[in-house]
Amino acid sequence: MTRIGPARIGLGVWALIIALIALVVLTFLPTPYVIQRPGPVYDTLGTAASADGEEVPLIEIDGAETYDTAGSLNLTTVQVVGNRERTPSWFELALAWTDASRAVVPIESVFPEGVTTEERDERNAVLMVDSQHEATAAALHQLGYDTGAAVEVVAALEGSPAEGLLEEGDVVEEIDGVAVTSASALRAAIQDSEGDPVTLSVRKDGEVEEIEITPVKDESGSDTWLIGITLATDYDFPFDVHIQLDNVGGPSAGMMFALGIIDELTPGELTGGNDIAGTGTIDATGAVGPIGGIRQKLYGARDAGADYFLAPEANCGEVVGHVPDGLTVISTSTLEDSLDALEVIADRGDVAALPTCAADSAA
Repeated sequence: MTRIGPARIGLGVWALIIALIALVVLTFLPTPYVIQRPGPVYDTLGTAASADGEEVPLIEIDGAETYDTAGSLNLTTVQVVGNRERTPSWFELALAWTDASRAVVPIESVFPEGVTTEERDERNAVLMVDSQHEATAAALHQLGYDTGAAVEVVAALEGSPAEGLLEEGDVVEEIDGVAVTSASALRAAIQDSEGDPVTLSVRKDGEVEEIEITPVKDESGSDTWLIGITLATDYDFPFDVHIQLDNVGGPSAGMMFALGIIDELTPGELTGGNDIAGTGTIDATGAVGPIGGIRQKLYGARDAGADYFLAPEANCGEVVGHVPDGLTVISTSTLEDSLDALEVIADRGDVAALPTCAADSAA
């Protein structure tokens, strides 16, 4: 029998102690990352908890005839684990790296330097309200209603190009001579300027002024051009559409809101009784735009029991190779595309013939 000497035992003990110390250090050492994981899924045809905890219809329409619905039109969300005040540990990151439903991303991509968690949440809340208005406008436009639009400044951010030039209540009527019909259209025009000065026609206290502003790059390192304002679009809707969804921010639920509104305002069952999920921003014209966290939303939809997922065409590069088993992904770039897909699904048509995120779309 081979005996293990005291020296070798001592080395083993010290190795174990060092490993434990390293584990403790890695557990508490700050990291430059946060984790994205699937968040709650909400049925736009169902109910959601209000601020006081009462279950209320997620979409409620007053002043127009509504119809019974079936199945589900689920909007998907992403939860972020960590912030600048408390980042995930290296151990948590290691577990997330091995989980296909989670993503480890640089903290700057979610919490830009100089932006507090409260400021981020406030901005996302404004974007959510704006997306609800845009979704309502898109749905009613699709159904033939005239909604009108007035794009108002909610705030000009401190230190931004707009500070001192624009203020709460200003109405932006034109940009470089082109009528502004929605907040998203204004943002797109600013982005298209690529940093060149833009001229805004702004109504202030009943008087129109021409204001030149030079956009700057987003400090988070993205390729987004900004003038530093938050916006809201005031539409003239023919009846009241109220969307109740607390504790969810950002614009990515817009398309699913629009589909839910259309389903409630039209006879028949838009889903054909199927469970359908999706994501995507939307503007008043019905254009569907890309969102973040698409992979986490795919897994969230699968786990919620959805059979089909409507994904923005612009996100297809992130979808390919990451679709959970049992989920059929359909690519969409407009509200009309999504309605066409739902018609095929409801009629039990050839779903395989619908556009999807193929490998060649990932280029």
